[in-house]
Amino acid sequence: MRLAGPLRIVALVVTVGLTWIIVSILLGGPGSGFPRIQQLFNSPESSVTAEPRARKYKCGLPQPCPEEHLAFRMVSGAANVIGPKICLEDKMLMSSVKDNVGRGLNIALVNGVSGELIEARAFDMWAGDVNDLLKFIRPLHEGTLVFVASYDDPATKMNEETRKLFSELGSRNAKELAFRDSWVFVGAKGVQNKSPFEQHVKNSKHTNKYEGWPEALEMEGCIPRRSVAS
Repeated sequence: MRLAGPLRIVALVVTVGLTWIIVSILLGGPGSGFPRIQQLFNSPESSVTAEPRARKYKCGLPQPCPEEHLAFRMVSGAANVIGPKICLEDKMLMSSVKDNVGRGLNIALVNGVSGELIEARAFDMWAGDVNDLLKFIRPLHEGTLVFVASYDDPATKMNEETRKLFSELGSRNAKELAFRDSWVFVGAKGVQNKSPFEQHVKNSKHTNKYEGWPEALEMEGCIPRRSVAS
């Protein structure tokens, strides 16, 4: 019975000593913080150094445009829900946020030399008057850039003159544009060749992304500044 006290003391000392050794191992030694405990809780993914984010340039392009070029990015409307966007040189020319887009054709006219916006308007091609569109694009000056993004229906009110004018601006697809097609296009007054900046998706129940509408189109690139503009 007299040995019980000393044995308890010895057991306590041993327990405290073992506890200290374990804690020292887990803590990684004096002054080293908690690296080993952290290692127990860190996942392999968290130990990998995060890759730096890719740098974005004007209008979100993945790389800068050459000198004397204008950076642009445009998106057609999605069905009849999400409006189109037209960005040029990091400036949003048309968007739902700016409250200057609408059903039909959304068109921004830009000075091809300075890159400055001349005018931006939306033309209802379902219930509007096509003559309003014709008055807008007939008197264009040489060198004017024309940015076009569709929303909902771009073509019901189109007539032969409208299609001809867009074709003269460099469009390949204006002649076949139809009800609820998706279309984005950049042309210019006075071009000799067809524009490389055009995308078109037909409205087809077999391939439509949305019920009654094809997918929205995105297009970006660098446009050479024009040498002549008024």
